[in-house]
Amino acid sequence: MNDELVLYTNPMSRGRIARWMLEEVGRPYRAEILEYGTTMKATAYLGLNPMGKVPTLRHGETVVTEAAAICAYLADIFPEAGLAPQIGSPLRGPYYRWMFFAAGPVEHALADKALGFIVPPERRGIAGYGSFDDVVTVLDGLVSQGDYVLGATFSAVDVYLGSQIGWGMQFGTIPRLGSFERYWERISTRPAALRARAIDDALVAEREAAKG
Repeated sequence: MNDELVLYTNPMSRGRIARWMLEEVGRPYRAEILEYGTTMKATAYLGLNPMGKVPTLRHGETVVTEAAAICAYLADIFPEAGLAPQIGSPLRGPYYRWMFFAAGPVEHALADKALGFIVPPERRGIAGYGSFDDVVTVLDGLVSQGDYVLGATFSAVDVYLGSQIGWGMQFGTIPRLGSFERYWERISTRPAALRARAIDDALVAEREAAKG
């Protein structure tokens, strides 16, 4: 049975999250680098991801899209990596809770922030995240209660949610609170995170050199 892991990505995308997760898992994988507007919209790739975006993970005949889903899938399919609480563990509920909170309210709030959109107070009941300040307050409390989202245990949630916090601070969509900076320092210096970042940064540098 073909169980090859293939990551379809671009170094200037959320594909960085999936690469970090793959490095945490520690299994061999192959990366296919796609370009915006061309190979991402090619017929062959649209057969894998009809949205024509990255990342996409192919594991043998299984195809997974969306960065959060890729993180969750890899954590479950390779349990020996210890990146998700076992089913039945009291941490499994919080694991699901915060993974979906990151993929829903956090993602939505940061996108609106980047676009300069502020939910009118009288319309906050419609927005899934209420207000941007609500999200920041929850995240501040979450990463202040322990080293990782699940307390003392690093998990796939830290890869996904942590990436959003790190990028948010870099691009100005999340305030540089002390709790966020300390949390990001802890997780972004993990060996797998450093390996993943070095690979994608090198790809970006190659592109810049080619333009010059």
